[in-house]
Amino acid sequence: MSVPGVCAITALGFTATIDDPTRFKRSSSTGAYLGLTPRIYASGETMRSGRVSKRGADFLRGSLYEAANSLLTRIPRFSALKSWRLRIARRGGYRKAKVAVARKLAVILHAM
Repeated sequence: MSVPGVCAITALGFTATIDDPTRFKRSSSTGAYLGLTPRIYASGETMRSGRVSKRGADFLRGSLYEAANSLLTRIPRFSALKSWRLRIARRGGYRKAKVAVARKLAVILHAM
């Protein structure tokens, strides 16, 4: 809960879903486990990345998205995540930026 935007329910849901954090070799694997990475379509020479894969726990994915939303809209203090989100939002839009911050929050929580 020391991460800004993460409440007690999100932290509890994260610990219950991940259960044993040593089963992931890297913290970045938690984003893929929770379904916060883009789906890849590859056929021949064509390779496209699409929407979020939506694998894993629905509750935790939604909780992390809401935590990212509250971090970016409700908390007035400056953070590195906010400036990173603004750079992504300029390129791809605010919804994609919120999903990217949710994935980064999952990585940060696993690293803690």
